[in-house]
Amino acid sequence: MAAPRNAPVSFAARAHAYASPEHVPAAWQPDRKGEIEGLQPSGARLGNQGPDQGYVLLLAAKLRPQVQVQKGEHVDDALRGCINIALKRASLFSRAPVVHDLTIALTIWGWLDASPPADLVECRRALFEGVAHVTAHYSEGRVIADMVPETTLRMNPSQVRAAMPASWKALTGVPAK
Repeated sequence: MAAPRNAPVSFAARAHAYASPEHVPAAWQPDRKGEIEGLQPSGARLGNQGPDQGYVLLLAAKLRPQVQVQKGEHVDDALRGCINIALKRASLFSRAPVVHDLTIALTIWGWLDASPPADLVECRRALFEGVAHVTAHYSEGRVIADMVPETTLRMNPSQVRAAMPASWKALTGVPAK
């Protein structure tokens, strides 16, 4: 309990030392329904878990004016597909999303380029179409995120910018024809 500074306290009462509790409880066990035992499950359509993932929506709103779409494309589709990639990258580093996660995702798909290569636009138009409608196109969004190689996700933004647009297929995981 706190006491005023002018309250008399004996010298012996001021010194505190650590003392172990008399009873040490048993280790925690996941014994309630719904708790995950072992590792977080992974597989198709399960996504990538990480802390504070909703923050990526604020980042997307801030980057929205920079997204360059071509005829027949929609900014919402571009952002939703790239959000999935950004969350995958953030979870790879076991942290919340940051602006670089979303910037890398937008860069590899050419969404920050005013004149991306025609074959990139054709590929992304087919992949990203309707992805903004999450309830109807969740699987398509997962495909976009899952196709990006881990080597790309581990790159920094300057490395990605240097590799674009010449290596967009390798960066995105699109098979070379």
